[in-house]
Amino acid sequence: LPTVPIVEVTKETTESNIENNENNNNEGEEKKEEQVVTPWTVEGAVDYDKLIRDFGCNHLTQDLIDRMERLTGKKMHRWLRRGMFFSHRDFSHILDLYEKGIKFYLYTGRGPSSNMHLGHMIPFMFTKWLQDVFGCPLVIQLTDDEKFLFKDVPLEEAHRLAFDNARDIIACGFDVKKTFIFSNLDYFHHMYPTILKIQKFCTYNQARAIFGFNGSDNIGKAAFPAVQAAPAFSAAFETVLHTKNMPCLIPCAIDQDAYFRMTRDVAPRLNYRKPSLIFCKFFPPLQGLTGKMSGSSVNGAVYITDDAKTIKNRINKHAFSGGQETMELQRKHGANLAVDVSYEWLRFFLEDDEKLADIGEKYSKGELLTGEVKKEL
Repeated sequence: LPTVPIVEVTKETTESNIENNENNNNEGEEKKEEQVVTPWTVEGAVDYDKLIRDFGCNHLTQDLIDRMERLTGKKMHRWLRRGMFFSHRDFSHILDLYEKGIKFYLYTGRGPSSNMHLGHMIPFMFTKWLQDVFGCPLVIQLTDDEKFLFKDVPLEEAHRLAFDNARDIIACGFDVKKTFIFSNLDYFHHMYPTILKIQKFCTYNQARAIFGFNGSDNIGKAAFPAVQAAPAFSAAFETVLHTKNMPCLIPCAIDQDAYFRMTRDVAPRLNYRKPSLIFCKFFPPLQGLTGKMSGSSVNGAVYITDDAKTIKNRINKHAFSGGQETMELQRKHGANLAVDVSYEWLRFFLEDDEKLADIGEKYSKGELLTGEVKKEL
């Protein structure tokens, strides 16, 4: 990943930030959108507690995090310490297995696109940490077939994008001897027996209820969920994992839960283990802490191919601020950290907990200006 550059704090940049704050704050005065979270669409201010209730998953409690730290002997990742990974399905079961010395594997994936941004990298960076901590094998699915079925992308281009994205994913530093990255178009024939079994035990009515398919959708869309489900069963990787029923842990964003609710429902009927999951929150766009970063919004994203100057300019100009409209008001009232994008990004990327807390305290009290916080970022 490129290093986000330091932003110099000068009279010029401070005045510019104050002006940007006023514009940003005005832009942020929007009507509250209704929350929409699906595998393909995330809109509105996301209420994660409501998602947990609606999806039927569980809070990732401090007790679980503490137990993981005791079992592994490793300091917990900052995204666990700060609640970025916030929910799970049967994660306690994975810890039970680990405590007994039973092996499991990791599964995550990606729908290929032309430009990967920071939001895309969150699950992969965390998965890399999990692989290091648990020493387990990993499979990474590149769903070039999904891109073709659900988007206006030619099949050959979707396949090319999968290989292009694979280079960026590999750069995370996964264990080469324990990591298998595959394109669905290339590996499909190995998974097909598992896919067929899943499809036979999942009705179209179930798929329509879970994913919202309708009569105008192509039939490939209705068939695809079984393709994303298949890697959650080690039977799909007999030549890679050399076992038919190894437990699986899936780190992913919460919007992917629909696929794996279906997967977990069908698992007992196939005599397979239900996969466990651990869910992350969405990485916010520069415009504000609603929805998630999107590659289609150039001014809202930081792409991993951006150079230092582009990143610096984009953050300075477009990062929504919780600071006040003038320097005097900021010194008097301080910033609203709950809406400030730069501070939220620091929560994702600044490792030092004490330094983060110090910045948050000073910024909220008016001892720091927006430009100074962006300098830390």
